[in-house]
Amino acid sequence: MEVQIQSIRFDADVKLKQFVEKKLEKLETYYDRIVNAEVYLKLENNGSTIKNKIAEIKLQVPGATLYSEGKSKAFEESVDLASESMRRQIKRHKEKLKK
Repeated sequence: MEVQIQSIRFDADVKLKQFVEKKLEKLETYYDRIVNAEVYLKLENNGSTIKNKIAEIKLQVPGATLYSEGKSKAFEESVDLASESMRRQIKRHKEKLKK
C-alpha cells in the first residue's frame, strides 16, 4: 500500500509520520487489497486550542473510496479515531463484497 501524508498549516515530524504509517499498516490486516492511502493532518486555527487537530484518511480500495475523519486535541488521538472508524468501514465493505 502506498501512503501519502500531507500536513497542512504545520510541519509534521518524523515520529508523527511513523505513527500514522504504523496505524495504516494495521488496517491492512483487515483488508489486504488497499491500493493507496492519503492522510491529511490539519491544524485548525479557530481561536480555540481544544480539538483543533484533525486527521483525515482516504483509502482507495477496489470498487470504492473510503473516508474517515478524527478531531481531537492531539494528532495521535485524531489518527486513532480516524483509523478506528476506517476499520469499521473496511469490515462493512468486505461484508458487502461477500453478498
